Order: sequence, then structure tokens, then C-alpha cells
Amino acid sequence: MASERSKRMIHTAACLIIGDEVLGGKTVDTNSAWFAKYCFSLGINLRRVEVIADDEGEIVEAVRRMSSNYDFVVTSGGIGPTHDDITYQSIARAFDLPLILHEPALEKMKRLSKPHPSQVNFSWDEDTPARRAKLRMIELPYDKNLPDEDQVIFAAEDLWVPINVVNGNIHILPGIPRLFEKMLTGLKPRLVPRLTDPEGKGVCRILFSTPLAESEVAEYLTQLAGKVKDKAVSVGSYPRWGKSRNTVTLVGRDKEFMESLVPEVEQNVKGRRVTVEGEDDDEGSDKDT
Repeated sequence: MASERSKRMIHTAACLIIGDEVLGGKTVDTNSAWFAKYCFSLGINLRRVEVIADDEGEIVEAVRRMSSNYDFVVTSGGIGPTHDDITYQSIARAFDLPLILHEPALEKMKRLSKPHPSQVNFSWDEDTPARRAKLRMIELPYDKNLPDEDQVIFAAEDLWVPINVVNGNIHILPGIPRLFEKMLTGLKPRLVPRLTDPEGKGVCRILFSTPLAESEVAEYLTQLAGKVKDKAVSVGSYPRWGKSRNTVTLVGRDKEFMESLVPEVEQNVKGRRVTVEGEDDDEGSDKDT
């Protein structure tokens, strides 16, 4: 049930990037990378990121699947005023919901949005193509059986664009990075009570810089991964193309246990712990390793 889904604890997340312009190379997707960091900071396990076209069938299939499989789903893109912005109508179809003109959103739009310089004669009182195009951006998939505050969230006082929540866990956001980031930041206070680690303090990442090739440390890291599995610590190895040093990571919630591993890992990868990847790239002693 959507009402139950909107209240349950959040363990997993997924991100759906919607837009022909991303797949066609016209626009670079930065929202999924930002969302990955957002989830990590909150202790949410981001399990899936997909990029799909502005295609109703693909959107319907993806949101149904993601809503069923993950606790917290975010979509990005396809909610503008033009003909190819079909995210709202597609998600409405996916869950058999009507599209409703949301009056409070309309009032905020009238108060906060400004007509484009090319629309000097624009009027909210006249039924024009421009007005109809603007209204498409607040015609939202809406379940009349659920409270309004669970479906339409205004994440910032100075934004009229709402976060539309569908089926309890699908959060529809714009593709513009500045808005995407600001709105998710504003959503955070609503998510915190539903997190197993409300402050995100239990998630820890430790980085190691090593001059060794991945193949050189592979056997040790395989052994280490087996050793820490029961502690829910993951071990990662990341090559850095064109650099003299590679990166090894530990990620988990048991910070004390992870800290106890630092000397052992440094010794076995012949490297050292770093705060930021690449911070020791210019050390002369490692240039020729």
C-alpha cells in the first residue's frame, strides 16, 4: 500500500534519470553522482541507477519495478512544459492515477515565477498556449485517498516546483541540477526519522593510497574481504588511469573495527591512509613506482 510505503524505514534507494538529451549526449548527467553522495551521507544503500528515454512505456516499466524493489526512489527530468516532458503523465499511467492541477502549487507558481522576457504580454487570466504549457508542470499524478502532505512536498520556501510523491516512495524531481540538489536537501528533514542511522554517522569510508598495481594487491584484498564480511564491511579497489597510485577503500558502519584494520591494510598494500583520493600524487618518492 502506498500509505504504508511512505512511512516505512528507508534502507535502499534507486535513481531513474529520464531524458533523450542525456542518452543523446547533449546533456551530461550529474544528478545521479550527487544523489549517490547524498545517499551515502544518510546511510542509505543506493542499489540502482538507470538512464532511460522520454518514452512512456519505458518510464511505466521502470517506476513500477523500482517502487516495488526499493524503499526510496528518485526520478530526474521530464517535468517541463514541452511536448516531450512526459514524466508526470507516464507515472500517472503506471499507477492508474489521474493528473490533477494542484491549486497550492499553482498559487506558488503565480507568486514566485516570472514570465520569460519574450512573454511580455503573458497573463494568468487568459487561456493561451503559454499558460497551458506552464500548467502542465503542476498537473500531478494524485491519489485522492492519501493526504496531500504525503504527495506534494514544497522543499524550499522560494521554490514553486513541488516534489511529487507517487505510490508512497517515488519522488519526482526536475533534471536541472541546481533544483534537484536544493530540493533533495530540503527533503532531508522528512527522511531522517525513517533512517536506521538518523545522522548518517555510522557510515564510514576509509581511503588508502597504494603504489601497487591492482593485480598485485588482488589476493590480499580477496582474503581481507572474506575476513570482514561478517562485520558488513566492503572492500574496494580502484585503478587510477595515468596516475602512479591506485586506491583501496573500506566502507562500513563499525568504525572502531575498521580503524583497527588500518595498520594491516597499509602494510599489505605498501601504502598509506589518505583523506582525499590523489592527495599524495605529487610525492616524489612514488613517481616512478
